[in-house]
Amino acid sequence: MFLNTMREGVSMRRLALLVILVLTAPGCRRSTAPDPDLPPLPGSIEAWGMSGRGQCRVPEPNGDFVAIAGGTDLSFGLRADGTLEAWGWNIQGGRDVPESSGRYIAVDGSFYGLALREDGSIAVWGLGGGLRSRLPYPNSGFVAIAAGDTHCLALRQDGSIAAWGSNGDGQCDVPEPNEGYIAIAAGDDHSLALTEDGSVVAWGRGSSGQCDVPEPNTGFVAIACGSHHSMAIGADGSITAWGDNDEGQCDVPEPNEGFVAVDGGYEFSIGLKADGTILAWGTDDYGHGYLSGVPADPDSSFVAISAGHAHCLALRAR
Repeated sequence: MFLNTMREGVSMRRLALLVILVLTAPGCRRSTAPDPDLPPLPGSIEAWGMSGRGQCRVPEPNGDFVAIAGGTDLSFGLRADGTLEAWGWNIQGGRDVPESSGRYIAVDGSFYGLALREDGSIAVWGLGGGLRSRLPYPNSGFVAIAAGDTHCLALRQDGSIAAWGSNGDGQCDVPEPNEGYIAIAAGDDHSLALTEDGSVVAWGRGSSGQCDVPEPNTGFVAIACGSHHSMAIGADGSITAWGDNDEGQCDVPEPNEGFVAVDGGYEFSIGLKADGTILAWGTDDYGHGYLSGVPADPDSSFVAISAGHAHCLALRAR
């Protein structure tokens, strides 16, 4: 169903890369992790927006990345060999990626880093170790991850969700029955999950309406969170957005069609279309350039996106 929204005008090689990357990008995750036996299809990273703390300074060599994630003044890149790079602000130790005996296959983060290993276990680093000390037990059988501001979500192979970290707004109180989920996403203080039947479940802080999923709540194939807003992609490639819209971050530009990925930051959103082009909407008033800085690419070669708090990342196919 999701693949059908991407086929038109996309080469089979590009489609394969979109499948691997979009399904594991922050916010737009499905429960299936990339197959470690597939040959890597690496690319380079473009970064734009606020970079006062180095979050847009992609480390060299910039050419063998297969997944990306933007955090709060931090950025993460997964290389084809299963190693992780982190750059930006290290005040909480978010750049201190732990060594791993196995390959990493997915990454997300905020002030801290969160990663999934190929054996289904999770690594957390930074933020004073608090999230690390509360890792779910057993730490195995996970297929997707999502990082909120100070809480984490992880999706198990059996379709249940583990949540840990700050819970002042109920963002870790996964609704029952905790089963049948296929994707997860985390905002600052709220959480989203996608069910097998294509409906969205939301919990946590809802003061801006970010947990008020609009009707009809059906037919969705991917989800994403901004700081205080939520988004979902329908099977037809359109985006539905709800929650805080003070700066137009929920006003998806027309034509609202052909989207294969979406993500949100603080008062802005970005979307990737099947033709490899990127759109951004919301506010650019702070001068960070996450709207005006969207790279113009005549070859339309982007295959994945991620929004940090005030900066953006995009993965360009080689």
